[in-house]
Amino acid sequence: MRTVLRALATAAATLLVATAGSPAPAQARPEPKAPEGFVALRSVDPTIIQEMRYTTAHTFLGERVDGYRQPVCILTRPAARALHLAQKRLLRQGYSLKVYDCYRPQRAVDHFVRWAKDLDDQAMKGEFYPLVDKSRLFDDGYIAEKSGHSRGSTVDLTLVRLPALPTRPYRPGERLTPCFAPKSERFPDSSVDMGTGYDCFDTLSHTDDPRIQGAQRANRQFLKRTLTDVGFVNLPEEWWHFTHKPELFPDTYFDFPVDRRSVAGR
Repeated sequence: MRTVLRALATAAATLLVATAGSPAPAQARPEPKAPEGFVALRSVDPTIIQEMRYTTAHTFLGERVDGYRQPVCILTRPAARALHLAQKRLLRQGYSLKVYDCYRPQRAVDHFVRWAKDLDDQAMKGEFYPLVDKSRLFDDGYIAEKSGHSRGSTVDLTLVRLPALPTRPYRPGERLTPCFAPKSERFPDSSVDMGTGYDCFDTLSHTDDPRIQGAQRANRQFLKRTLTDVGFVNLPEEWWHFTHKPELFPDTYFDFPVDRRSVAGR
């Protein structure tokens, strides 16, 4: 019996030493949160339609984008308040804003860059960049390693005539139609006709492209005029892209996830 007890004691001591010398299990690194100054758009204006494309597979990548956990629009408070002012004016005229993308984490931009460098991945070319060689995406300015969206005051959006109809879900693998095709042929969207779909990599997306005329041009100018009046500046190469000025964080590119918890209580 004494021999057995001594053996058990020795084994226990050996286990204790081994455990003491083992490294502690790695702790999961907490996700960064949005700093003060960021809010969920819905808390400022719940009437603005949100169709957060990058939480879906209906993107130029053909999949959900890294960092987009939930379909929630996050913006700096001044940008959100300015959209609220624009929305109040639009509602009186029978229109609503619809946002496609708001704050964009740096990890999402990194995902864009990885995709653009993979020249073999052409799955969504038929819709989003039918006439652009994928090897030209950086040189032509469609993809960059930094995005103003990551500073929190930039938004991609459009106009919807009320009453708004829902956009049907995208079915991965469905037949793709060029983003500049007539509206009746493009992927259905509740937006008014802007001449191209959202995220269309083509010069026809330039806000003042002279080939865009009639109702399409009028719709673009209506959107631009409405947002300019409340402090937004349009990116000339993209009719949907607007930045509120002055930016609250003009020099910082954030990487907290698009998630309600990032702006909990705001």
